[in-house]
Amino acid sequence: MLSIIIPSYNSLNKIGHLLYSIDKSQHIRKADFEVIIVDDYSTDGTVDFITSHLKNWLNLSNLKIIELKKNQGPAVARNIGVKYAKGSIILFLDADVILFEKTLKRVIYLFDSDPDLFALTGVWDKEQKGNGFFRRFKALRDWSYWINERDPKNYYYLFSTRVAAIRRDLFLRLGGFDTTYKAALIEDIELTYRIAKRHAIVFDPEVRVHHEFEDFLPVAKKYFWRSYYWSKIYRERKKFDPVATTGKEALATISAAGVVFLFLIFLLSYLSSLSYTEEIRRWEGLLLWFFLVFHFLMVRKFIVFCVKEEGWWFGFKAFITGIILYCVIISGALFSLR
Repeated sequence: MLSIIIPSYNSLNKIGHLLYSIDKSQHIRKADFEVIIVDDYSTDGTVDFITSHLKNWLNLSNLKIIELKKNQGPAVARNIGVKYAKGSIILFLDADVILFEKTLKRVIYLFDSDPDLFALTGVWDKEQKGNGFFRRFKALRDWSYWINERDPKNYYYLFSTRVAAIRRDLFLRLGGFDTTYKAALIEDIELTYRIAKRHAIVFDPEVRVHHEFEDFLPVAKKYFWRSYYWSKIYRERKKFDPVATTGKEALATISAAGVVFLFLIFLLSYLSSLSYTEEIRRWEGLLLWFFLVFHFLMVRKFIVFCVKEEGWWFGFKAFITGIILYCVIISGALFSLR
């Protein structure tokens, strides 16, 4: 049996779409899976909405709801969900995703057909229902990283809890998610490293969900704190990897910071009353162009992808937006050095 674990916190406006997509999954019997929602002390009536409206309407007789008495974070919620699970395979889903019709069937097939498969992760699609630039940018950025830019020779293995499955006995042996992370930060990355010490995490692009991304500020905040906590782990491991960031992505981050720093210096040299010689300004300009070109080379596959999908103006905005987000990331890393 497959046990689907969904941590939920104030998911009133989202979780119904996920449960509906589970109910309508293609060619899978209700007896083959169970759904466990762990409500992390929601205050928006999520549980009442599920029990009074969705549970009977969707005919999910295999749905169980566990209500926590206080808010403890998604790591705790997922661990508790696994404790109550009956299935030998655990599928973690975030409450704000929507399954593709064949996703559950694909997960069950992969584990049934390969006894040596211990963990796998999927991908979210590149589409967005909204027309906002940043949400579309973020969807294309993630899709490009996992699909368009992925080197087939490299091993991509982030156990992303938006959609990721693992054998229950392995999860329990590892001790589950690290509950010292109270928010959705890097608990998935930390668990990934522990899984990968002994077992491969298979990336399957056919295990797919839809996810509507947030606007710039919430995403930038997450980037900052994920960089902050991952940098602490990096100083212990001293290793780049496709889980959090590759060496190439690290260079892209540094070059983005260099572009912003040199642009500000270049601007200051013209606005300041201080005397700058033409030679100094020329060298500043040359350095700025060098970092711009170097950074473009680091991100060119993504920018070309954006141009093909949305046109030149979108590609230009994506280039600038990416620089800003890279600066947010390096700010989080530097903040961790305090």
